[in-house]
Amino acid sequence: MSNELVIKQTNTIKNLLEEINLKLELFLDDNNLNTLEVENVIYLKSVYKQLRKLSVYCDDAYEACKLLLSDSSPRNSAMEKVLYRVYHYCVEEFFNPKADVWFENSRSAYTGRNSIKFRENVSVNIEKLVHELEGTFHKIREELEYFETDYRTKMMQSK
Repeated sequence: MSNELVIKQTNTIKNLLEEINLKLELFLDDNNLNTLEVENVIYLKSVYKQLRKLSVYCDDAYEACKLLLSDSSPRNSAMEKVLYRVYHYCVEEFFNPKADVWFENSRSAYTGRNSIKFRENVSVNIEKLVHELEGTFHKIREELEYFETDYRTKMMQSK
């Protein structure tokens, strides 16, 4: 990929990650386990843990993008590596969390509805947050899907 294209893509991803970080930070700062009324506190703790993990991954990725873009001559290979990590650590973790607290219903994409489904009932605030984040994560996924495949092919060929 050309350096200009990777710079543009890195900048786009940085801006989308900033948006995600703001939403996650506001939610996590304003809500805690005691303020949300739900039936299953153990499940809610798992959801919160996943949101905090996602927050850390996205914040780290944002900082990496920002740092690379502040360089007077950013290296193409470093930006590609960061974008690859954004795809696997942020996007994949959002749509397929290891903790399995929610899942992506791929059929929902065809109906125009939100595709993230929770395993159990959660508060309206959590549901609203995740559905707001979903649109931004979809944008990142679309931006990086081709890139991720291209980057993986390059890595296989270099071995």
